[in-house]
Amino acid sequence: MIPTIHQLVCTLGMILGLQSIGAITFAQTLPSVQSPASAIEQVVAAGLMSNSADGQFHPERFISRAELSSILVKAFQLNQRAAATQQNLIEVQDVPSTYWAFNDIQTVLKTGIMKGYRGNMFFPNQKVSRAEAFAIFAQAYGVYQFPENTVAEILAKYPDSASIPDWAKKSLATALNEDFVNIDAQGNISPLQPITRGDMAYALSKYLAKQQPGS
Repeated sequence: MIPTIHQLVCTLGMILGLQSIGAITFAQTLPSVQSPASAIEQVVAAGLMSNSADGQFHPERFISRAELSSILVKAFQLNQRAAATQQNLIEVQDVPSTYWAFNDIQTVLKTGIMKGYRGNMFFPNQKVSRAEAFAIFAQAYGVYQFPENTVAEILAKYPDSASIPDWAKKSLATALNEDFVNIDAQGNISPLQPITRGDMAYALSKYLAKQQPGS
């Protein structure tokens, strides 16, 4: 029988002379194993993301700022927050009222989950880096007020954490702590790479799991 990850961790703990509680703590620091297909199925079934017109999900495709705003409104029901119900519109020069994501963009701007740029621009078609996307995801979820040393300790576990922009570190620490961020086999975050639909499906599936009773 092939040993499970938990069994391997416990065996390693005994070899290193760790007490059982230490082995459990160590196991909890390992990234959870989840099939990308399973994550996609979950978020599509929940209506948080959908397949493309060809019936395929295309996890490799990048997400735009407009798409991110729409996903966040659905996932976190941002339109029900008090700030989102304000009648006044926020002027956005490059997002006319006829734009497909106009209402969602207004919602993320009113709630402060996403910000615009100078000149009242939103750049709805612009790609989003993983650092920015996961930081925004954490903002919608609720950023933990970790002290700076705790943020540093969390980020220090990842080889490429030095490339995380300073403004994103606190929010990204929350996303990492909650296992919303998928990392590669070497433990890299790849914060400056554009976020893909597969990356977002992973984060959303982890968020959905936390909404289950007893989680």
